[in-house]
Amino acid sequence: MFKTSGGRRPKKKMYYRVNDLDRVMELQKKPSLILRLKSIIQSQRKQCVLLRDLEKEVGFVQKWNFMGIIEKYPTIFCVTGGNGTPPMVMLTEKADKIALEEDEARVQMEPILVKNLRKLLMLSVDCTLPLETIQLIENDLGLPNDFRQSLIPKYPQFFSVKDVNGRTSLQLENWDSFLAVTAREERLACEGVLTSKEKVRVLIDGNYFGPFAFQMHYPAGFRPNMNYLKEVQKWQKMEFPSPYLNAKRFELADPKAQKRVVAVLHELLSLTMEKRLTSAQIDAFHSELRLPARLLLCLIKQHSIFYITNKGVRSTVILKEAYDGSNLICKCPLLLFRDKFIALTGRRDIDSCISAPT
Repeated sequence: MFKTSGGRRPKKKMYYRVNDLDRVMELQKKPSLILRLKSIIQSQRKQCVLLRDLEKEVGFVQKWNFMGIIEKYPTIFCVTGGNGTPPMVMLTEKADKIALEEDEARVQMEPILVKNLRKLLMLSVDCTLPLETIQLIENDLGLPNDFRQSLIPKYPQFFSVKDVNGRTSLQLENWDSFLAVTAREERLACEGVLTSKEKVRVLIDGNYFGPFAFQMHYPAGFRPNMNYLKEVQKWQKMEFPSPYLNAKRFELADPKAQKRVVAVLHELLSLTMEKRLTSAQIDAFHSELRLPARLLLCLIKQHSIFYITNKGVRSTVILKEAYDGSNLICKCPLLLFRDKFIALTGRRDIDSCISAPT
């Protein structure tokens, strides 16, 4: 039936694409440029950027992409200057008003942002992370770009900045057992799984409503056989240590420790606003979270929990359960204001990326 070189059988398909999740990243290309330029403008003392200085911020190649964005969306960006004054770009009055509302929302969300930052430190081996590593995901966590100056000093009871092995690092001052609860456990508690005394059912798709189970979402073209599902059910029932316990206590060869790694990745993605991070961002936490050397293989093996897409600018890992099709199921206030900002474009190709929270 198949014509192959050397008489070999065709290779078995190992990874299945999920078009809806690929589309998530495709829809973010233009909004990401708009939001980045907005951030650059807001970071300037005079809330504007000289067009000749834009290259210093984004590089020569990217500069032309941003120039195209400025020209295409006059409802968001306006260019002033002339008569001896160098041209500069700033936000329009409407865009600036929404940006200020977003800043107010960030202030209101500050207790949540601080809590998530504490939880991130609690996930690390010594409750310490290099500041440069945290800065890689500061926007994904919803933190302000100047969080070291504007946020950390306000909470000396939680954070301290120290030099660790020659790197400026953020250290957790006090451990809080009440925070050492994962998003997965919170969901199970809300569903009554942790307190229910009823006999637990195992579904045919591998989902298991037990205290150590993860939500499974298989791609449309994947058809697991019975032996595969039996292994999945066995894995779902397996107990494992909390991601908030020190990883130094466990040998990675232990199957329970390997399942714990899945829980660590699940919790890391759950702390982000959009429940996704690039592969490079996750890899930056490799040593502090004691992630396995063959991390990509781990993610591929758990393809019912995580999805890896190469669409967009770079490879991205998405938490499947957080999305319904291409839409994020639950959006925080900061994301709603970003959607409101992007909606100023009035263009369908951009607006299609905006979805109401469910």
